[in-house]
Amino acid sequence: MSWVEQQELDRLILLITLPLSSAIILANLLIIMGITCNRQLHTTPNYFFLSLLVAAVCTGVALPFVPRMGLNRPLPFHACLLVHIFPNFLLLSFLSNLVMVHYERYLCIASPLHHSRFWVHRCFPAALLAVWLPPLLYACLPAFGWNSWDKFGDGELCSYKQVFPKAFIYVEVYGLLLPGIVAIAGMTARVLCIARKQLRDICRLHRAAGHDGGSAHQQRLNLRYAKCVAAVSLTFLVCWVPYVISLHVSVVLFHAGGTSSSLNIVLSCMGIGSMAIIPVILGLANRQYTEPVRNLMRKLIKRVKNPNKMKSLESNTALQCCIL
Repeated sequence: MSWVEQQELDRLILLITLPLSSAIILANLLIIMGITCNRQLHTTPNYFFLSLLVAAVCTGVALPFVPRMGLNRPLPFHACLLVHIFPNFLLLSFLSNLVMVHYERYLCIASPLHHSRFWVHRCFPAALLAVWLPPLLYACLPAFGWNSWDKFGDGELCSYKQVFPKAFIYVEVYGLLLPGIVAIAGMTARVLCIARKQLRDICRLHRAAGHDGGSAHQQRLNLRYAKCVAAVSLTFLVCWVPYVISLHVSVVLFHAGGTSSSLNIVLSCMGIGSMAIIPVILGLANRQYTEPVRNLMRKLIKRVKNPNKMKSLESNTALQCCIL
C-alpha cells in the first residue's frame, strides 16, 4: 500500500470515527451525570451500569484508533505495542462489562427474592475487578511475549500482524467475543421467556378472579410484551449483527494476509460504533437515568423562549435576598 493510499484511508477513518466517537462519548457522559446526580440510583445494579458507561466512554475514545491497526506506521516496538494493546483492552473490557450487566439483571429477574445473595451483590469490588482485570491481562499478552515481532525484520513498519499472532486473534474472536455475545443473547432470551410465563400467570389469575375488562387488560399486556420483543430483536439486529459481520471480515482479511481496504474500515467503524451505543439504548429505556438531563433541557428551553421573564424572576429573587 502506497503512502498516498494510506493518507486517504486515514482521512476516511477520521471522517467516520470522529462524529461517531463524539456522539458516543457525549451520550454516555450525559447518562453518567444522570446517575451520579440522583442519590436514589446509587445501588449495586446501577454501579455495574455506571461501570459499563465508563467502558463505553473509553470505547468511544478508542474508536478512532481501532481501524488504524490495519495501517502500516513507522513506530518503534513499545509504541507499536501500546497503540494495539490499549484499544484492544478497552473493547474487551466493554464487552466484559456488558456481559456482567446482563448477568446481574438476569439474576434479579430469575431469582427476585434471592438475587442479593449472589456473589455479584455480596462481593461487588471483586465483581467489578472481574470485568476489568481479565481483559487487561489478556490484552497485555503480546507485551509479555505472545507476539510475532521476531518474524519480521527491524526495518518493518508497525502493523497488527507483528503484534497479534493468528492464534491470539482466533482465541479472542471465537473464544471471548463471540461467546460473550451468545451469552448476552441467551440471557436476554431467557428473560423474555420468564416475562412471557409471568404474563400468562397474570392473565390466568385475572380470568380466575372474573375481573371485568380482563380481556382488554390481557390484550394490553400482550401488546406491551410484543413491543418489548420487537425492541429487543431490533436492537440485536442493529447493534450486534454489524459487529459480528465486521469481526468475521477482519478475521478473513487477517487469515488471507491482506491489508485494510475502505470497505473493511467502514465495516469496522460501523460495527464497533453500533455495539457501543447499546449502553445508550439501555440508559434511555430508564427514565430515572435521563431525568436530570431532561430537567436541564426544560430549563434551557424556558430560558430561550422567555428570556425577559427569566431575567425578571432572577432580579426579583435577588431583590428579595437583599431585603432579607
